[in-house]
Amino acid sequence: MASRRTLKAASAIREVVSMAILTQLRDPRVKDVTVTKVEVAGDMRNAKVYVSIMGDEKKQQLCLNGLRRSAGFLQSCINDRIDTRYIPKLEFEIDKGVKQALEVSRILKEVLPPSEDEDDSEEVMADEDWEPEDEDSEESS
Repeated sequence: MASRRTLKAASAIREVVSMAILTQLRDPRVKDVTVTKVEVAGDMRNAKVYVSIMGDEKKQQLCLNGLRRSAGFLQSCINDRIDTRYIPKLEFEIDKGVKQALEVSRILKEVLPPSEDEDDSEEVMADEDWEPEDEDSEESS
């Protein structure tokens, strides 16, 4: 089980790397990236950064290569923002969890029969439209 210290470090690294990718990284290969999770080793010398990348397999690999080439720059961003004895070596990996969740959702939609939730959602919309009218009439009283 991860210690509180490594969990805190992972959270801080995730925040710094996410912001650096969005605001400071100028590599044109790195687009549509979300840092989903960071796992830090107990000795704080290595960190696995899991990312979700929008696009096809070729675009994902191109972006992942760009991230790997930018690891040194991102480590310097961590050094500027976080005060630790060691700056972890970053290893980037594609987070398979997001892709698997989308695949499970697609399969469930195919397997399960259409539900009556669509009819219920229309009724809810009608109820939502009705409630503000009630609130307006109470305010004018």
